[in-house]
Amino acid sequence: MIPVERHQKILEVLAQRGVVSINELVETLGVSHMTIRRDIGKLEEQRLLVSVTGGVRSASRLATEPSHLIKSTLFSAEKEAIGKLAASRIAQGSCIYLDAGTTTLALARELLERSDLQIVTNDFEITSLLIESGQCQVIHTGGAVCRENRSCVGESAARTLRHLAIDTAFISASSWDFRGIFTPDENKVPVKETVSRVSNQNILLCDSSKFNQVATFMALPISRFTSIITDRHLSDTAYAHITKHACEIFRAE
Repeated sequence: MIPVERHQKILEVLAQRGVVSINELVETLGVSHMTIRRDIGKLEEQRLLVSVTGGVRSASRLATEPSHLIKSTLFSAEKEAIGKLAASRIAQGSCIYLDAGTTTLALARELLERSDLQIVTNDFEITSLLIESGQCQVIHTGGAVCRENRSCVGESAARTLRHLAIDTAFISASSWDFRGIFTPDENKVPVKETVSRVSNQNILLCDSSKFNQVATFMALPISRFTSIITDRHLSDTAYAHITKHACEIFRAE
C-alpha cells in the first residue's frame, strides 16, 4: 500500500470513529509503528488530524484547507456516490453552478453526456474537464486565482455571479456542522454568499468526513440550503437533527 492510500485509509477510519489508536492503525494497515507515525506526521502537517497520547483524533478546526491534489485522493467512492445522486436531481435545460471542489468535480463527471445544461463554475479542473469531454455550455467566473485549490475566489469572482440567474447551485465546503459551512479562507466567502443569493435553490455537496469540523469563517448558515447531499456514513443522530431543524438531507449509497 503506497503512502497516499495509507493516508486515505487513516482519514476514513477517523471520519467514522473520531479517535483511533496507533496500535489499531498498525494492525489495520499491516505496517510498522514507524511507518504509521511517519504517516501521522505528514497528515498532522496538513492539519488533517491531531496526535493524542497513543493515537490520533480528527481535527475539529481547520487552519488551512488541503490542496486539490490531497483532496482528490480522499473518500473517492463517497464523492462518486454523491455526484451520481446529485446528477439525478438536475432538471433538463437548467443553468447550474458547480462550486470549486473535488465533490463537485465528481458531479461534473456525471454530466459529460448532457448537452442541455449551462454550467457556471469558478473551478479550473471542472472547466477543463467540461471543455475537453463535455457537451454543455460552460461559463467560468474568472477572478483572483487560488493556486492550491485551482479555483477563482474573492470579490471579482462574486461580481460575475451577481449578473447571473442560476437554477441550482451545488456548493462545496471544507467543514460543516449544524450551524452551517465554514472555510479558513476568507476570500471564498463572497463567492459562496453571492451564488447562494442568485440561485433558486442551493444544495450542499459534502462528504461526512467534514461534518462537525469548523474553520474561522462561516461562509453560509445551514438555513441557506434547500437540501444537503452527503454519504451513508453520516450518523443517524446528525441526520435526524438536520432534517428536523434545517433542511432535507440525502445520504448517497
